[in-house]
Amino acid sequence: MNKILIANRGEIALRIMRSAREMGIKTVAVFSEADREALHVLYADEAICIGPAPSNQSYLLGEKIIEACKASGAEAIHPGYGFLSENAGFARLVKESGLILIGPTPEAMEIMGNKLSAKAAALKYNIPMVPGTEEAITDIEEAKARAIEVGFPILIKAAAGGGGKGMRVVEQVTDFEEQMQLAVSEATSAFGDGSVFIERYVSSPRHIEIQVLGDTHGNIVHLFERECSIQRRHQKVIEEAPSSILTEETRRKMGACAVDVARSVSYVGAGTVEFILDENLDFFFLEMNTRLQVEHPVTEMITGLDLVKEQIKIARGEKLSYKQEDLKINGHALELRVYAEDPENNFLPDIGVLQTYNTPKGNGVRVDDGFKQGMEIPIYYDPMIAKLITYGKDREEAIERMIRAIDEYDITGIKTTLAFGKFVMQHNAFKGGNFDTHFVSKYFSAESLKNEDEDEALMAALIAVISLKKPDVVPIQNQVEVVSNWRKNRVKFN
Repeated sequence: MNKILIANRGEIALRIMRSAREMGIKTVAVFSEADREALHVLYADEAICIGPAPSNQSYLLGEKIIEACKASGAEAIHPGYGFLSENAGFARLVKESGLILIGPTPEAMEIMGNKLSAKAAALKYNIPMVPGTEEAITDIEEAKARAIEVGFPILIKAAAGGGGKGMRVVEQVTDFEEQMQLAVSEATSAFGDGSVFIERYVSSPRHIEIQVLGDTHGNIVHLFERECSIQRRHQKVIEEAPSSILTEETRRKMGACAVDVARSVSYVGAGTVEFILDENLDFFFLEMNTRLQVEHPVTEMITGLDLVKEQIKIARGEKLSYKQEDLKINGHALELRVYAEDPENNFLPDIGVLQTYNTPKGNGVRVDDGFKQGMEIPIYYDPMIAKLITYGKDREEAIERMIRAIDEYDITGIKTTLAFGKFVMQHNAFKGGNFDTHFVSKYFSAESLKNEDEDEALMAALIAVISLKKPDVVPIQNQVEVVSNWRKNRVKFN
C-alpha cells in the first residue's frame, strides 16, 4: 500500500494524511470547488477536484471518487467519517473495483447500519438490550399496544439512522399516535426509510461507547470506553476517556460485550459499540458505528495508539500486535468539538470568515483542525472548525488544561462553542461526574454565557485603548497573551 486516497475533507482528511506520511505512504486528496484552497488539499501529495461545492455533487459521489483513485494510482481509499464512511454500497463498489477500503466489510456495514438488524446480531451473544420491540412497526394501533406493554415513557426511534432524527419521547399513551406519525415522517425524510421501533425510555441516560479493533485473522480487542454524554440536539459536543463513573467491573463487562458485538459480524477495522447507561449503572446496547469516530483522539491519548495507523495495518492484512491483556488506560483525556455555532442561539450554525485564528499550545494540548486565519467556513458542510483535546495524569488535570486551552484559543469573526466548553468544564455537575445526556437542557441557557460575553467586550475595549495610548505597555504581538491572562486572572490595568 504505497498510496491512499482520502475520501473526505477538513480536519479528518489532514489527520489521516499525517499518519500516512509517517508510514511512508503517499496521499491523494479529493476536493470540491469550495475547498480548492483547503489545507487538506495543500497538504496532500496529489489533489483531484471531484465537483461543485454541494456534497451531493462532490464528496458523496462514490463513482467519481473511485475514478479519482484509479487515475491517481492509489491502491486504497480511507473514507474518514461522515459522507460515505458507512455506506455499504460504496464499500461494495470499492471492492468490486479492485481497490481496498480502509474500513469494515460491506456486509458488516449493512447489518450494523440498521438498528434492528444490529440488535438481532447482538442478541446472539446475549448482549443487554433496552426492553422494547425487536422488529420494525408501521401499524399505529399495534405499536400503541406494544408501547403499553413496554410501559411509558417510551422512545420511538428510526431504524435506519441516528443523530436524533426520527426519535420521539412519548410520556403518555394519549400522545402516542401523533408522535409516531411525526417520527415516521421525519425518518422517511432523513433516511428514505420510515421504519421505527419502540424502546423503554431511560430517563437519565449516560452515553458510553467502546472502541474496538478487529483484524482479518479473527482477533478483536477493545480500547476501553469514551463518555459522550454532553450533547446538543442528540449530537456530541464534549467527550472524555475514560468515563468518570464506570467501575472496573462494569468496564470489563462492557468491553467484553463490545467485542462480542463486533464478533457477531466478524468485524474488521476500527469501530465503536455504543451503549446507554442508566442511573443504576446497568448498560444496554444502542448501536455500532462502523467507522472511525470524531472523538477517537481521546482513546489515542489514553492508550498511546494511533488508530489511523492501526486501520491501515489491518487493511494491509497485518495481525494486531497486541492482545487485550496488553492494553492499559493511562491518564485522562477530554475533547471539545469547536463548532462554528452560536450556543446562545440554540447552537445554530454561525458561518463566516475566521478573522482571527490562533490555536492553544503547550503540554497536554492537541488541536486537530483544518483551517487557518482568513479562511471562510463553508456553508455546505458540517460547521466543525476543530477538535480541541487535552490530556492529563488524571481527570482534574485534563479539565484544568482544557480551561487553559480554551482561554488561549483565539477565534474572532464567528461564534463558536468554546465559551460553552468552558461553561461545562467549570460546572459542578461536570466536575463531579454527576451528569447525563440532559446536561444542556438542565443547566445551560442563553443567559449562561452573558457574563463571559460582557467580559470579552470589555477586554476588546481595554486592548484598543492600551494599544493606542500605551503601545509600550502592551505591544501588538503580546495582545493574545494579555487577553489570555486577563480572562484567567482578571488583570487590572491602570
